[in-house]
Amino acid sequence: MLTITAWTLAVIALILSSLVAGYYFGYENAKEDFAKKEKTENAKKVAYLKKMQEASKKEDEKSINEKLKDVLKKEEKQDNTTALLQSKEEIPVKKEESVKKGLNYTSASHEIDDENLDVISAIEIREIKQTSAKPRVAIIIDDVGTRSQVRAIKALSMPITMAFLPPSAARPNSAKLAAQESLYMVHLPMEAQSFSAEEPSTLRINDSQEKISSRIKEIKTLFPKVHYINNHTGSKFTSNEVAMQKLMNALQANDINFIDSRTTATTQAPKIMKSLGLPYVSRDVFLDHQMDKAFVNKQIKQVIEIAKKHGSAIAIGHPHANTILALAESKKLFEDVELVYINKMY
Repeated sequence: MLTITAWTLAVIALILSSLVAGYYFGYENAKEDFAKKEKTENAKKVAYLKKMQEASKKEDEKSINEKLKDVLKKEEKQDNTTALLQSKEEIPVKKEESVKKGLNYTSASHEIDDENLDVISAIEIREIKQTSAKPRVAIIIDDVGTRSQVRAIKALSMPITMAFLPPSAARPNSAKLAAQESLYMVHLPMEAQSFSAEEPSTLRINDSQEKISSRIKEIKTLFPKVHYINNHTGSKFTSNEVAMQKLMNALQANDINFIDSRTTATTQAPKIMKSLGLPYVSRDVFLDHQMDKAFVNKQIKQVIEIAKKHGSAIAIGHPHANTILALAESKKLFEDVELVYINKMY
């Protein structure tokens, strides 16, 4: 009887152990299968998220380009950017055709008396302090004077300093547009060695101190928040030591800083600024005195290289279609530098 009972218990124990082992290993297998499925699902989710991010990025880029096209379209009658609407590709500009069709947008970049001046940096005599970990780059867009130009620049969502031309018949609302900005510059017309499209009230080398001071007071009234002025054209004016001394007298009296657009290698601004104990700040690179996008892209790379080498650099461009597009498509290039407004440069 005892033997039968022992065998019965042994069989029951064997059955129970088999059940427990089967349950345990089945659980482990199920657990392993679940982990594999979870890993697969997570991989699918990650792939889906990446796909969504790429789609979102493409959509953002498309949105930016569409927005730029929209705002620049409204400038069609003033700066001939119609070609921008045809595609994202650069707008071809041939010199002889640009003169014939009026595509040679008048700007300081077209008033350089030395064709190699754009590659001559004044960094050796410029006194800009680097206070950030990354090299700093400031981009100034000159010749701003219309609402659509402002909208196009702001659509870039980049810290770009706008330099407004004084009000004139061609741009009566420039001061009103500037008033809506917290920071801006005035792009002040000054006498050139040779320039066919001179602006009204251009400062001349023979102007008296009284006349120059009166003009600067007028500018301060029109643009009450202005603290920075750069020269529109001005190769003749900035080369004249007496004229520049008069200008600096007027600017200092109105708490305005001068930034040299450097349209001539013979500028007297460094000498005058040094005599006054003021830092000399100047443009290092013109972005678009040749208006094809490939050239603008090359100039953007150049200003970044100068900043990396010297700690800071200043570029000047204009509200051309190709300039706006080149900047929009070059945001990744600025990742190695800190893009700042002009007031962060010194």
